[in-house]
Amino acid sequence: MPLKPNYRHERAQKNRARESRKQEKLKRREEASARRKASREGETVDDAAGVNPVVEQTTEAARD
Repeated sequence: MPLKPNYRHERAQKNRARESRKQEKLKRREEASARRKASREGETVDDAAGVNPVVEQTTEAARD
């Protein structure tokens, strides 16, 4: 005689799998966000270093 299906156990396994997928997706999204944020901060530092000296030189040249 076959065993009766254990629906609670099956549901628990499905929920665990679903939660695992959800956590993996969240982790990937957070890593991607961190990469974008790091690249933006890197560009901001480079832009600030490159733009400010040019602005200062043009304003000093205009005064002379």
